[in-house]
Amino acid sequence: MGIYAITGASSGIGAKTKELLQKQGHTVINIDLRDGDICANLATEEGRQTTIEELHKRCPDGLDGMICNAGVSGACGNLELIVSLNYFGTVGVATGVYDLLKKKSGRCVVTVSNTISQGATRKDIVDLLNNIGDEKRILSLVGTLDSSNLSVGNSLYVSTKYALARWVRRISATWAANGVSINAVAPGNVQTAMTANMSGSAKMALNALPIPTKYGEECLMDPEEIAEVIVFLSSKAARGVNGNIMFVDGGTDALLNSEKVY
Repeated sequence: MGIYAITGASSGIGAKTKELLQKQGHTVINIDLRDGDICANLATEEGRQTTIEELHKRCPDGLDGMICNAGVSGACGNLELIVSLNYFGTVGVATGVYDLLKKKSGRCVVTVSNTISQGATRKDIVDLLNNIGDEKRILSLVGTLDSSNLSVGNSLYVSTKYALARWVRRISATWAANGVSINAVAPGNVQTAMTANMSGSAKMALNALPIPTKYGEECLMDPEEIAEVIVFLSSKAARGVNGNIMFVDGGTDALLNSEKVY
C-alpha cells in the first residue's frame, strides 16, 4: 500500500478523497489549517516550509501521491488569501515534495475549477503568477482591488485556478520524464463547506450554472464524485495520463463549450 499526502483533507472533496484512499488500505497524511495530521497555514511561506520539512521527516522513502486540494472561494472576502493559498500554497508544496515523489515514481493531482473555461479570468494576474511568480509583488497589486466586490473575488479565484492549470501543463513533460506524473481535476459545483457558507448572491450565481447529470434536480455534485476521479488519477491505473485537465463537472463545461474540443 502507498503513502499519500492531501492538503485540505479535513472537509469536502479532500476529506472524501482521504476516506476513499484509506478504504483501499493506503496511509494518508492530512495537511490542513486545523484538524490535520500536519497543521499549517499554506497561505504563508512558513506554513509551506513546515509542511515540506514534516513530510520529509515522515516519508524519507518517498510519497506515492501528493494531492493539492486546499483552497478558498472567491467569496471568502480576502483577496490576498485567494492568491496565496490557491496558487502559491499549491505550487509551493507540490514542488517542495517533488523529490519525494521521484523516489517512488509518484503522482501529483491538483484541484483547479471548471470555471477556468468560463471567461472571468484576469489574464494579467495569470501571467504574473505563471511568468513572474513574485508573491509579494502580486499581493501588493491585489491589495489595491476592491475586496467587497464579489465579482472581483470570483475573478481572482478563477485566475488562480487558471494559472494552476497552466502550471500543471507546463511542467508535466519534465516531471513525467523524471517519473512523476501530474494532472489537474476541474470540479464543477460541489456541495461542500465552501459552497454552503457562500452569500445568497453567490449561491444564486452558482446555481445558475446547469449540471447536465443533475438535470431536474435541485442539488450540486457530491464530493465523492470528484474524489473518485482524484483517487483514479493518483493510482497506477492512470499511468498513461499526464498533463491532463480533467473536467469533473457533470457535463457543465461540455454544455457551455460544446464546439470546443481542445
